[in-house]
Parts: sequence; C-alpha cells; structure tokens
Amino acid sequence: MERIKSFEINHDVLVPGFYISRKDGDVITYDLRTRRPNKGDYMSDATMHSVEHMFATLARNSKYADQVIYFGPMGCQTGFYFLLRDTVSPMEAFELTKDILRKTIAHEGEVFGKSAIECGHYENLDINLAKEECKTYLAALEAQTNMEFTYPTK
Repeated sequence: MERIKSFEINHDVLVPGFYISRKDGDVITYDLRTRRPNKGDYMSDATMHSVEHMFATLARNSKYADQVIYFGPMGCQTGFYFLLRDTVSPMEAFELTKDILRKTIAHEGEVFGKSAIECGHYENLDINLAKEECKTYLAALEAQTNMEFTYPTK
C-alpha cells in the first residue's frame, strides 16, 4: 500500500510554520504547523475546535472566500490544514493566514457558531483558548524566513 504524502515528512525536524503540504490539481494544501510534533505539547480539543470555528469563518468571509476549500485540525493536534484553490498564491495564503490570526486575537465576543443550533459540541468552544493559540502561532509566522514554504529536511 502506498504511504500518504503527510507520512513522508520527517516530523522530527518540523517546527512551527507555514508549509505547502501538497498540490492536487488546482488545490493547494497548506500545513499550518502550530507546534513541534512528538514533543508532548499538543493542542487540547477545545483549542483546536475554537481555532477551527474562528479561522474557518474568517477565511470564508475574506476576499478569498470562493477559493477556500477547507480548514480543519490535524488529528495529531499539532496544527491545521488549509486548502485553497491555486488562484491564491502561497504568499497571499500566508498573508491571509496572518490576517485571520490577527482578527481572531482582536475579536470581541464569543467564538463564532457557539450555540447548540450551530455546532454539535458548542460547550467545547473558548475564545481565550483560540486567542492564545493564534498569538503563539502568529509570532512563529512573523519570524518565519522560509518564504518558499517548503518543509525542513534537517
């Protein structure tokens, strides 16, 4: 059986950052790695869920709304996948990500979709968890120097 692309990445050398994971036709999958894998520092379910609600809502309300395919957490609890049409350049996707993080940090009020009608586990949403995660990740992106968005090899 063929290994999936994400299993071919050396997780021992991954650091928080913004990476191009794969390209499939006209869709680019971005790896928004918020934590170093396998180091014992993982996002809680509530953190992942809260960031997902905020990021997905803001992305789908951005000027790139029609190019957004998907945003969601990685099962390993170390980041998110963000899928966009290739009409959005990697640099535009990077800037959009930082803009969404800033908007989440500045958000006043509850997490978007925090009600029983809108969400299947609305009690598991916390705006403060989302803000803290976004602050930490934004700092990593602002320090990122790899503008090719390739995975580290060493």
